[in-house]
Amino acid sequence: MNIVQAIQIFQQSIADYHIADDVDTPIANPFSKETIEHLLYLKNWVDTVQWHLEDIIRNPAIDPVEALALKRRIDASNQHRTDLVEYIDSWFLQQYAAVTTKDNASFNTESPAWAIDRLSILELKIYHMQIEANRSEASDEHRFNCNTKLQVLLSQRTDLSTAIIQLLADFAAGNKYMKVYKQMKMYNDESLNPVLYQQK
Repeated sequence: MNIVQAIQIFQQSIADYHIADDVDTPIANPFSKETIEHLLYLKNWVDTVQWHLEDIIRNPAIDPVEALALKRRIDASNQHRTDLVEYIDSWFLQQYAAVTTKDNASFNTESPAWAIDRLSILELKIYHMQIEANRSEASDEHRFNCNTKLQVLLSQRTDLSTAIIQLLADFAAGNKYMKVYKQMKMYNDESLNPVLYQQK
């Protein structure tokens, strides 16, 4: 998988979302199913919608009933996001299944898909910080501060991309081995969340 291409897919998803800029806009994934490109586009679309749901729920004048519905929607989105990360990691497991792991291979604290998850969120931060850095009605101080933050985010993109490239190269060479741990989220599971199972 090419990290530059992954970033471009995230940027495409973000741009496509902002055509309507509506959390209820149906996704129109342009990539074929069963491909990593399809998963990356979908992953970022979920992140982008959730980003805007998080904005909406922070409105101090929001109706409490609407806020509760949004909170449950955000919970469901978090579960979907986690599931997609695990799907992407499964794709990587298949990619490196034939690699012979070296005897001295080390284990990485973070899986490739969770690093890519951070890259997807980072693209959203860059997109929105760019808007703030150029917002004409904002003060000069606001634009200056946002541009300073934007430069840090762009540097972070370079560093994170490099780290992911190095990690994937280590997997391909057998220098590292990967495992996928299911997140085992408990709050959505009626058999594990005591607030839910005590209602039965």
